[in-house]
Amino acid sequence: MTGHTGARTRRPARKVAGFLAALLPVAVAVGVYAFGRTHTPDYTSGLFGQHGAGVYDLKARLGSALMALAVVQLLLGLWMYRRLPGAGAAPHRVPPAHRLIGLLAFLLSLPISYHCVTAYGVEFTSSRVAVHSIAGCVLYGAFVAKVLVVHSRRLPGWALPAAGGALVAAIALLWYTAALWFFTGSAPGLS
Repeated sequence: MTGHTGARTRRPARKVAGFLAALLPVAVAVGVYAFGRTHTPDYTSGLFGQHGAGVYDLKARLGSALMALAVVQLLLGLWMYRRLPGAGAAPHRVPPAHRLIGLLAFLLSLPISYHCVTAYGVEFTSSRVAVHSIAGCVLYGAFVAKVLVVHSRRLPGWALPAAGGALVAAIALLWYTAALWFFTGSAPGLS
Protein backbone atom coordinates (compact mmCIF):
# COMPACT_ATOMS: atom_id res chain seq x y z
CA MET A 1 0.00 0.00 0.00
CA THR A 2 2.79 2.43 0.80
CA GLY A 3 4.21 2.05 -2.72
CA HIS A 4 0.95 3.19 -4.27
CA THR A 5 0.86 6.34 -2.16
CA GLY A 6 4.43 7.20 -3.17
CA ALA A 7 3.64 6.62 -6.83
CA ARG A 8 0.57 8.86 -6.58
CA THR A 9 2.57 11.72 -5.09
CA ARG A 10 5.26 11.39 -7.79
CA ARG A 11 2.78 11.58 -10.69
CA PRO A 12 1.71 15.18 -10.04
CA ALA A 13 5.35 16.18 -9.58
CA ARG A 14 6.24 14.58 -12.92
CA LYS A 15 3.31 16.31 -14.60
CA VAL A 16 4.42 19.66 -13.21
CA ALA A 17 8.01 19.00 -14.30
CA GLY A 18 6.79 18.00 -17.77
CA PHE A 19 4.64 21.10 -18.01
CA LEU A 20 7.54 23.33 -16.97
CA ALA A 21 9.84 21.59 -19.45
CA ALA A 22 7.31 22.24 -22.21
CA LEU A 23 7.14 25.92 -21.24
CA LEU A 24 10.91 26.41 -21.11
CA PRO A 25 11.44 26.60 -24.91
CA VAL A 26 8.55 29.05 -25.19
CA ALA A 27 9.95 31.12 -22.31
CA VAL A 28 13.37 31.26 -23.99
CA ALA A 29 11.89 32.40 -27.33
CA VAL A 30 9.66 34.97 -25.61
CA GLY A 31 12.62 36.16 -23.51
CA VAL A 32 14.75 36.76 -26.60
CA TYR A 33 11.80 38.54 -28.23
CA ALA A 34 11.17 40.72 -25.15
CA PHE A 35 14.84 41.68 -24.91
CA GLY A 36 14.98 42.46 -28.62
CA ARG A 37 11.86 44.64 -28.46
CA THR A 38 12.84 46.59 -25.32
CA HIS A 39 16.60 46.89 -25.87
CA THR A 40 17.81 50.13 -27.45
CA PRO A 41 19.59 49.06 -30.65
CA ASP A 42 23.17 50.20 -31.28
CA TYR A 43 23.40 50.35 -35.06
CA THR A 44 27.10 51.24 -34.86
CA SER A 45 28.19 48.10 -33.02
CA GLY A 46 30.65 45.79 -34.68
CA LEU A 47 31.47 42.10 -34.72
CA PHE A 48 35.03 40.76 -34.45
CA GLY A 49 36.42 44.17 -35.46
CA GLN A 50 34.14 44.51 -38.48
CA HIS A 51 31.75 47.44 -38.90
CA GLY A 52 29.24 48.56 -41.51
CA ALA A 53 29.25 46.48 -44.69
CA GLY A 54 32.06 44.34 -43.29
CA VAL A 55 29.82 43.11 -40.48
CA TYR A 56 27.08 42.15 -42.97
CA ASP A 57 29.58 40.16 -45.03
CA LEU A 58 31.01 38.46 -41.94
CA LYS A 59 27.57 37.55 -40.59
CA ALA A 60 26.48 36.26 -44.02
CA ARG A 61 29.54 34.00 -44.16
CA LEU A 62 29.12 32.81 -40.56
CA GLY A 63 25.41 32.29 -41.21
CA SER A 64 26.22 30.23 -44.30
CA ALA A 65 28.61 28.09 -42.25
CA LEU A 66 25.83 27.67 -39.67
CA MET A 67 23.42 26.62 -42.42
CA ALA A 68 25.95 24.07 -43.70
CA LEU A 69 26.35 22.66 -40.18
CA ALA A 70 22.55 22.46 -39.84
CA VAL A 71 22.35 20.44 -43.08
CA VAL A 72 25.10 18.10 -41.83
CA GLN A 73 23.20 17.79 -38.52
CA LEU A 74 20.01 16.92 -40.38
CA LEU A 75 21.76 14.28 -42.49
CA LEU A 76 23.54 12.75 -39.48
CA GLY A 77 20.27 12.68 -37.52
CA LEU A 78 18.50 10.96 -40.39
CA TRP A 79 21.37 8.47 -40.65
CA MET A 80 21.35 7.73 -36.90
CA TYR A 81 17.64 6.91 -37.00
CA ARG A 82 17.93 4.96 -40.28
CA ARG A 83 15.89 7.48 -42.24
CA LEU A 84 18.63 8.35 -44.75
CA PRO A 85 17.82 6.39 -47.92
CA GLY A 86 20.54 3.96 -48.98
CA ALA A 87 22.85 4.75 -46.05
CA GLY A 88 22.21 1.69 -43.89
CA ALA A 89 23.06 1.67 -40.20
CA ALA A 90 25.16 4.56 -38.92
CA PRO A 91 28.63 3.69 -37.57
CA HIS A 92 29.30 4.25 -33.87
CA ARG A 93 31.16 7.49 -34.59
CA VAL A 94 28.06 9.21 -36.05
CA PRO A 95 26.25 10.06 -32.76
CA PRO A 96 29.32 11.73 -31.18
CA ALA A 97 29.94 13.58 -34.45
CA HIS A 98 26.30 14.71 -34.43
CA ARG A 99 26.68 16.05 -30.87
CA LEU A 100 30.01 17.78 -31.64
CA ILE A 101 28.69 19.44 -34.80
CA GLY A 102 25.58 20.51 -32.89
CA LEU A 103 27.76 22.13 -30.24
CA LEU A 104 29.83 23.88 -32.92
CA ALA A 105 26.65 25.12 -34.62
CA PHE A 106 25.30 26.45 -31.33
CA LEU A 107 28.59 28.23 -30.54
CA LEU A 108 28.75 29.65 -34.08
CA SER A 109 25.22 31.03 -33.73
CA LEU A 110 26.01 32.99 -30.56
CA PRO A 111 28.11 35.87 -31.97
CA ILE A 112 25.76 36.22 -34.94
CA SER A 113 22.65 36.43 -32.78
CA TYR A 114 24.36 38.58 -30.17
CA HIS A 115 25.17 41.17 -32.82
CA CYS A 116 21.71 40.96 -34.35
CA VAL A 117 19.84 41.44 -31.08
CA THR A 118 22.12 44.16 -29.70
CA ALA A 119 22.64 46.08 -32.95
CA TYR A 120 19.09 45.84 -34.31
CA GLY A 121 16.80 44.21 -31.76
CA VAL A 122 13.55 42.64 -32.93
CA GLU A 123 12.14 44.76 -35.74
CA PHE A 124 9.17 44.59 -38.10
CA THR A 125 10.23 47.21 -40.66
CA SER A 126 9.67 44.83 -43.61
CA SER A 127 8.44 41.28 -44.13
CA ARG A 128 12.04 40.03 -44.48
CA VAL A 129 13.13 41.70 -41.25
CA ALA A 130 10.01 40.49 -39.41
CA VAL A 131 10.51 36.87 -40.51
CA HIS A 132 14.21 37.12 -39.63
CA SER A 133 13.47 38.58 -36.19
CA ILE A 134 10.86 35.96 -35.29
CA ALA A 135 13.03 33.10 -36.63
CA GLY A 136 15.91 34.39 -34.49
CA CYS A 137 13.73 34.22 -31.38
CA VAL A 138 12.41 30.77 -32.32
CA LEU A 139 15.95 29.46 -32.92
CA TYR A 140 16.91 29.40 -29.26
CA GLY A 141 13.51 28.14 -28.13
CA ALA A 142 13.86 25.30 -30.67
CA PHE A 143 17.38 24.59 -29.43
CA VAL A 144 16.16 24.29 -25.84
CA ALA A 145 13.27 22.08 -27.01
CA LYS A 146 15.65 19.75 -28.86
CA VAL A 147 17.96 19.43 -25.87
CA LEU A 148 15.01 18.66 -23.58
CA VAL A 149 13.57 16.11 -26.01
CA VAL A 150 16.93 14.37 -26.44
CA HIS A 151 17.23 13.95 -22.67
CA SER A 152 13.66 12.78 -22.16
CA ARG A 153 12.71 9.13 -22.42
CA ARG A 154 8.96 9.66 -22.02
CA LEU A 155 8.06 11.69 -25.09
CA PRO A 156 6.45 10.25 -28.22
CA GLY A 157 8.66 9.25 -31.14
CA TRP A 158 7.67 12.26 -33.25
CA ALA A 159 8.95 14.78 -30.65
CA LEU A 160 12.63 14.55 -31.59
CA PRO A 161 12.13 14.95 -35.36
CA ALA A 162 9.71 17.82 -34.67
CA ALA A 163 12.19 19.64 -32.40
CA GLY A 164 15.12 18.98 -34.74
CA GLY A 165 13.06 20.02 -37.74
CA ALA A 166 12.01 23.26 -36.04
CA LEU A 167 15.66 23.99 -35.27
CA VAL A 168 16.81 23.36 -38.85
CA ALA A 169 13.83 25.33 -40.22
CA ALA A 170 14.67 28.32 -38.00
CA ILE A 171 18.29 28.27 -39.17
CA ALA A 172 17.18 27.95 -42.81
CA LEU A 173 14.80 30.91 -42.44
CA LEU A 174 17.52 32.97 -40.81
CA TRP A 175 19.95 32.11 -43.60
CA TYR A 176 17.34 32.81 -46.29
CA THR A 177 16.37 36.18 -44.85
CA ALA A 178 19.92 37.37 -44.11
CA ALA A 179 22.84 35.60 -45.80
CA LEU A 180 21.07 34.81 -49.08
CA TRP A 181 19.55 38.29 -49.06
CA PHE A 182 23.01 39.81 -48.57
CA PHE A 183 24.75 37.69 -51.22
CA THR A 184 22.06 38.16 -53.89
CA GLY A 185 20.79 41.63 -53.03
CA SER A 186 17.35 40.24 -52.10
CA ALA A 187 15.77 36.96 -51.12
CA PRO A 188 13.08 35.87 -53.60
CA GLY A 189 9.58 36.51 -52.30
CA LEU A 190 10.53 38.79 -49.41
CA SER A 191 11.00 42.53 -49.48
